Amino acid sequence: MKVQFWGAAQTVTGSMHLIHHNGKRILLDCGLYQGRRKEAFKRNRELPFDGSSIDAVVLSHAHIDHSGNLPSLYRSGFRGPIYATSASRDLAAFMLMDSAKIQVNDVKYVNKKRKKKKQKPFEPLYGPEEAAATLREFRTVEYDHEFTLFEGVSCRFHFAGHMLGAATVEVNLAPESDSTESDTPTRLVFSGDIGRSDMPILRDPQIVAGADYVIMEATYGNREHAKHTKDGDARAMLKDIMHETWNDGGKLIIPAFSVGRTQEIVYRLNQLAEAGELPPMKVYVDSPLAVNATDVFRGHPECYDDAMVNAVLYEEDGDPLHFEGLRYVRKVEESKALNHSKESCVIISASGMCEGGRILHHLKNNIEKPSTRILFAGYQAPHTLGRILMDGSLDKVRIYGEEYEVHAQVKHLQGSSGHADQKDLLEWARKTAAGGDVKKIALVHCELDSATEFQELLHKHKLGPAMIPAPGDEMEMS
Repeated sequence: MKVQFWGAAQTVTGSMHLIHHNGKRILLDCGLYQGRRKEAFKRNRELPFDGSSIDAVVLSHAHIDHSGNLPSLYRSGFRGPIYATSASRDLAAFMLMDSAKIQVNDVKYVNKKRKKKKQKPFEPLYGPEEAAATLREFRTVEYDHEFTLFEGVSCRFHFAGHMLGAATVEVNLAPESDSTESDTPTRLVFSGDIGRSDMPILRDPQIVAGADYVIMEATYGNREHAKHTKDGDARAMLKDIMHETWNDGGKLIIPAFSVGRTQEIVYRLNQLAEAGELPPMKVYVDSPLAVNATDVFRGHPECYDDAMVNAVLYEEDGDPLHFEGLRYVRKVEESKALNHSKESCVIISASGMCEGGRILHHLKNNIEKPSTRILFAGYQAPHTLGRILMDGSLDKVRIYGEEYEVHAQVKHLQGSSGHADQKDLLEWARKTAAGGDVKKIALVHCELDSATEFQELLHKHKLGPAMIPAPGDEMEMS
C-alpha cells in the first residue's frame, strides 16, 4: 500500500498522485503541468504510466492544473470511472472542452509561423474528441456521501473552499490481503487545494480529522497573506486602480482563471457597483469559458456562503455576478473589437497565467502602452509569462513568438488568493491530525522553498513527520 507522486511534486502545477492498493491503481487528480514551454510540452505528453493501467480517478476539483490532462490519460488507454462532485463535473464539462479548443487553436497559430520557417508542425496535446470521451467517464458524488471505488477502498468528499466544487478527499483503505496488521482501515486525506476562510461566494473549508497519512498542498507554506488584505481592501484596490485607469484613458487588463477568480472579481465589482463607487467604464469578461462557468456557479447554491445567499435573495436583480456596465463576451469578433477599441475599459480574460487563450491577444495589443494596467489576481507559476510580468524581470517579453516591450504598469491584487496561507495551512494540519496518529505528511503543490519552510514549521509543532516528494517518490502506508 503506497502513494507515488507524479505531479505537483516540488512544483505547483500538474497535480497527480497514484495510490497502489491490493492490485488496484487509483489516481488522485490528473492535471496539466504549466511552466517552461518545452518542459510543459514534454511532461504533459509523456505520462509516467500507461493510461490502461489506471483503474479509477478521484478528482479534487476542476482547475486545469488538477483536471486538464485527463483527456491525455484517456488517449493513453484509460477507461475507468472519474469521481468528482457534481459542481466539479459541470465545470469540467466546459473546462476540458475549452482546454481542447485552446490546444488546437494555439498549435494552429504557432504552426502558421513554423510553416513559413519550414519547421515541422506541432500536434495538439489532445482535441475535442478526447475531451468529450473523457467526460463520459465521470461519476458524480455529493459532499459528505461515502462511495466505494473497489472492495476495501471507500472515499468521501469534504468541502475544501478554494473554488466551486472543490473537495478534500478522504480515502479509507482496508488492510491489503497479505497484511498481518490490524483490521483497522488506513485513512489517507488528500487536501486538494485548501481554500481560505471568509472569502467571497463559497462556504469555508471543512476539516477531516483522524488522518493516518496526509497529502497536503503548501502553495503558501512560506508566507502569510497580509492581515490588511481582507475582502474589503481587495475591493478598495480594485476601485482605486479602476479610477486611475479611467483617469489615464487606458485599459485595465486582468488575467484571471475563468473558474473561481473571474467570478470572485465580478462579485467584488458588483459590490462596488451596488455602492455606486465604480467609474463610468465598461467591464468585459472576455472568456467563453468564464461565461459558461458563471452559469454553473448560478446552478450550485449548495456551495454558497451566507453572504452570497443573501445577495441572491435581496439584491434587486437577484444576481451578484452581474451589474450595469458588465458585458460577458463569447464571440471572437467581439473579442477582437476590444483590441481595436480606444475606450477606457476593464478586460478580464484567461488564461490566468497568460499561457494561452484570449489574454495573450489583449496583452500584445496593449502591453507597450504606459496607460495600460495589468492586474494579476492569482498565483503565477515559475517561468510562465504571468510570473515573468509580475516579477518585472524582463523589459521585453515574447508573445506568440514576437517581442514586445513592457511599458504597461503591472500590479498584484492582494488579498485575492484562493489558497490558504502559512497560518491557515498549519491550523488545517493540526486539526486534520487531531484524534489520530499521523504517520506522515507529504507536502505537494508547492515550490521547494515554500515546502522546506513549512516542513520545518510542522516539525516545530510536532506534526508529521513531513516529506517533500520529488516526481516518482513514494510514501509507504501501513
